Amino acid sequence: AATAGASATRVFEIIDTPSEITEVPDAIELAESEGAVSFEHVSFAYHNGPRVLDDINFDVAPGQTVALIGPTGSGKSTIINLLPRFYDPIEGVVRIDGIDVRQLTLDSLRSHVGMVLQNPFLFSNTIGENIAYGKTGASDEEIIAAAKAANAHDFIMHFPEGYDTLVGERGVTLSGGQKQRIAIARALLRNPRILILDDSTSSVDTETEHLIQQALAALMENRTTFVIAQRLLTLKGADMILVLDKGRIIERGTHDELLANHGLYREIYDLQLRDQEEFKQLALGD
Repeated sequence: AATAGASATRVFEIIDTPSEITEVPDAIELAESEGAVSFEHVSFAYHNGPRVLDDINFDVAPGQTVALIGPTGSGKSTIINLLPRFYDPIEGVVRIDGIDVRQLTLDSLRSHVGMVLQNPFLFSNTIGENIAYGKTGASDEEIIAAAKAANAHDFIMHFPEGYDTLVGERGVTLSGGQKQRIAIARALLRNPRILILDDSTSSVDTETEHLIQQALAALMENRTTFVIAQRLLTLKGADMILVLDKGRIIERGTHDELLANHGLYREIYDLQLRDQEEFKQLALGD
């Protein structure tokens, strides 16, 4: 879980950094997106340092799920940060629906990319406003529908003020699992074509984890999804797994294909993931 936490931290460091990213003069407004994503010979380095991504190539069809796995520092979070243009590559092209993302307006690009990370950021505001963040003019009905789909409605209604409950410094303290479900509701309401997730729910109890996984499944449906993967279930369900090491894709394929390869993925499976399989079998009494 530490790797997903590190990735989430890295993303928020980026969000908080003054942007060096600018729009081209005649930037294109991407009104609709199908969610096709391609990386073509993409390399990246932070501030003239060593390359943290080196010649990354992949194509993702609309609606596919891509799981990213690899050791800490292998380049997983950098890949997801290039999609909404928190950074630009030093070489190569990132495309959405065949268009170089550098040709798009930042607002329209980012409106099509939703993020749900391990430690979601909530504003000192009401729960309802936190869910509605990013979609101006959202109705109460839309907010409640998103919360229900995210398995958040019930716990919200346990607060005396319901959706008007203040969170943050002046309000109630929410658990990690509650924050995560509010972030999922926020993403559902924004309805992006492309999703970026990390699937680590290590800090929550089993029941909450089940609710979060249900909510994530609803969110991922029919969307192009990139997951920084910690869970075997996610990896098994992915259309493509990219195994990263030292900024390069060293293996790609489905869970079964990669197990048969006996490479780094098999190593990670034997060291970290096999336990999840065995635990599940014990729980089911197999």
